[in-house]
Amino acid sequence: MTTEGTLTGLKVVELGSFVAAPFGAKLLADQGADVVKVEPPGGDLARRIGPWPGDVPHPEKSGLFLYLNHNKLGVTLDVRAPTGRDILKRLLQGADVLVEASPPKVMEELGLDYVSLSRLNPRLIVTSITPWGQSGPYRDHKGYDLNCVAAGNVAYGVGYPDREPLAMPFWQGDHQAGLSAAGATVAALFARDRTGKGQHVDVAEAEVMACFFAGMYVPTYVFQGITGNRLGWRSGLGLFPQTILKCKDGWICLNAPQLEQWIRFVKLMSEPEWTKDPRYRNRRAMGEEYPAEVEALLAPWFESRTKEEIFNACRQAHIPFAPVRTVDDLLADPQLRHRDFFVEVEHPEAGTWIYPSTPFKLSEAPPRIRRPAPRLGEHNEEVYCGRLGYSRRDLTDLRRTGVI
Repeated sequence: MTTEGTLTGLKVVELGSFVAAPFGAKLLADQGADVVKVEPPGGDLARRIGPWPGDVPHPEKSGLFLYLNHNKLGVTLDVRAPTGRDILKRLLQGADVLVEASPPKVMEELGLDYVSLSRLNPRLIVTSITPWGQSGPYRDHKGYDLNCVAAGNVAYGVGYPDREPLAMPFWQGDHQAGLSAAGATVAALFARDRTGKGQHVDVAEAEVMACFFAGMYVPTYVFQGITGNRLGWRSGLGLFPQTILKCKDGWICLNAPQLEQWIRFVKLMSEPEWTKDPRYRNRRAMGEEYPAEVEALLAPWFESRTKEEIFNACRQAHIPFAPVRTVDDLLADPQLRHRDFFVEVEHPEAGTWIYPSTPFKLSEAPPRIRRPAPRLGEHNEEVYCGRLGYSRRDLTDLRRTGVI
């Protein structure tokens, strides 16, 4: 095992705001990449979104920003100003990767599109995260997380059959786009090792979201002409039980698709009389024709027990049920704690807080927190003077003119 990350030595510039690009760059930073986050002089939008300690807004204490941006150096730069663009290009001359999330038309107008940047640095990989991608009729349309979740067909499958589609919480589209961008960037790095050339990684968030349901919904439509439907708290695979039921202190997920699992669960319930009725032995009919009826029969057993009692009993009986975790449940979860999923990060302004780790672990190079999220412009001198050769007087002039 090494203390260095798998991407140690990789130089990344992040030109993005809010969630998608910062999350993608964070995943690279967590694996050891040297990430320089470029913010406008007014700061990343995420700095103005909570939660904040004590619910008091503060640009250096946003929980969202702190989570998405640890392990990065932070500089301020107005890339819309000609001088700012020149500085960015100098930074990109020595970079391996640019992660950005600006509209394609804007990058072209600024001369920061991939074609222009590849002339500057042929080995540069430019990873662009946009709502609709770099081509197509929607290319220059604005779009946000909710738009992409809807356009990608995910919202159509979330909610109850007789109600409107529902959104997914907390910018899942943006997070998934960032995760996809990080993986695609690493693939492009492998390609560069073979060819010596960079390339443009085009991540369309709506397409990322479409991948979630496409594997099930598209063949269902092509083969059967069925457009799919919202299933509420139930799975669409038919065999009972694949549902969520209320228990004494919350909710628990029942998912026992194998017959042996259902038999073990019936025994765990001490084989109530109703389970001997042939009507309740046809698991497909129970799942597709009258699931609510069976759930009502199960309700008394569940409502008299806590979710941990049910989960532990089912775990011992090898029945794949799981509690629906609340946030406080999650923080206390023994599985996550055993795997060091939550880490403490000390920040000079926000204090010490607990954050989730990465969504994967490498056995020989586990992710670690090397530095907290940067304060606004914290590393201007280190990057501009130490790496690009500007003087402190230059920085004073750049601040005075609003470039940094």
